[in-house]
Amino acid sequence: MVNLALVGLGYWGPNLVRNFATIDGARIAALCDLDVKRAEAIRKRFCPSARIIADQRVLADDKDIDAVVIATPIRTHYELGALFLESGKHVFIEKPLARTADECRALIDRADEHKRVLMVGHVFEYNVAVRRIKQYLEAGELGKLFYVYSQRVNLGRIQHDVNALWSFAPHDISIMNYWLGQEPLRVAARGFSYLNAGVEDVVFVTLEYPGGVGANLHLAWLDPRKVRLMTMVGSKKMLVYDDVSLDSKIQLYDKGIARLDDFLDGPETFAEFKFQIRSGDVVTPAIQFDEPLQSECQHFVDCVEHNRKPMTDGLSGLRVVKVLEAAEESLRRYGKQIELS
Repeated sequence: MVNLALVGLGYWGPNLVRNFATIDGARIAALCDLDVKRAEAIRKRFCPSARIIADQRVLADDKDIDAVVIATPIRTHYELGALFLESGKHVFIEKPLARTADECRALIDRADEHKRVLMVGHVFEYNVAVRRIKQYLEAGELGKLFYVYSQRVNLGRIQHDVNALWSFAPHDISIMNYWLGQEPLRVAARGFSYLNAGVEDVVFVTLEYPGGVGANLHLAWLDPRKVRLMTMVGSKKMLVYDDVSLDSKIQLYDKGIARLDDFLDGPETFAEFKFQIRSGDVVTPAIQFDEPLQSECQHFVDCVEHNRKPMTDGLSGLRVVKVLEAAEESLRRYGKQIELS
C-alpha cells in the first residue's frame, strides 16, 4: 500500500484527492494546506482517515509517507518538489513541473540521486482520444502532417500570478510533443493584458517543429465560449479533436488537396492544373472514454509501487517548460522568434 500525502487543496487539488481516494494500492494518509478548514471539509468528504497537516516541513519528516502529490501555485513547485525528494519521497507535481528549465533539471537530478519517482501532471497524455490520435499519426492515417492549431479558451478563472500562457499552454505543448515525438525548434508569442497590467489574458503562440510542421495556439481566459479544440491538417486526411464534445471527440475528415494525376479528367482551368480539392467521408470513431485523471493517478501509484519510469517523467516536464520559457521570452520581446536549444 502506497501512503500518499496531497499538498495544495485549492482549484485542482480536490480533483486529485477524489481520484487518488479510489485508486487500488494507495491510501491518502495526509492532506496539507494552509487553509485548515478547507482541508478538513475535503478530508471528511473523500478520505476520513487522513491527517491534516498545515506545515509541509512536518510532512517531509513523516516517515510513514511514501509519496507526495503537489498541486500548489507554480512558483512553489520547485521548492516543495526539492524538499520532498530530499526527504526520500516520490513526487507528483501538477503541470508545469517548475518555472524554469534549470529548476526542472535540478528536480530531475534530485530524483535520480535519491532514486525516487518524479512525475508531472500532463493529464492529456492519459486521455484515450489523444492516444488514439497518436495511433493515427504513427499509422500514417493523415499522411504527411502539415500543421496543427489549437484553441484553449474560456471565460473565467482569471489568474493574477501567471498569465494565460503558463496556465493553458502546458496542455497543448505536452500533447503536441507526445503526438510528434519531438520538441519544437523555435517559438514566437504575442500577448495582450486587459484585466491586470503585465498579466496576459490572451496569448498567441507559433511553434515550428522539425520537418516544417507548424503549430499555432490561441490561449485565453477572456472569451465568450469554452473551447478545447485542436485541428490537424495532413496530406491525406484532416482531423479535429474536440475535448469538450461528449460523443464526437475525434472527427476524421477524408479531404485534402489531390494532384492532377489522381484524376482521370483533365483540368478545366489553369489554376486546377496542379491541384484539385478532394472531399470524402467524415468519420467519428467510437471511443470507450475513461477519466484521464483517474488513469494518470493510477499510473503514478503503479510507478511508485513497481519502481517504474512514468510516461510523463521529469524530462517530459522539462521539455514543456523549455518551450514555455522561450515563449515567455518572446512575449517580453514583442514576438521575437526564439530558437530552442
